[in-house]
Amino acid sequence: MIRVTRLDGSQIVVNIDLIEWVEKTPDTVLSLVSGERLLVRESPEELIESALEFKRAIRRDPFRCLPSLATGLAGEGS
Repeated sequence: MIRVTRLDGSQIVVNIDLIEWVEKTPDTVLSLVSGERLLVRESPEELIESALEFKRAIRRDPFRCLPSLATGLAGEGS
């Protein structure tokens, strides 16, 4: 998931696996697989870097985004 900024300045978090494509027109448009489109302030390059960093973080520590699951697994077998 990545944090993006709408044109009005509000921030939302988007599941990168649901992004179908990104277009610069001159605003950046995210098209989601649901058909919804989001206008955001970040450039396509910034979005790509954020998505790559998220994927890298998941590879480094897969349970980082699932703290309750990680805690549950740590207690198994004790």
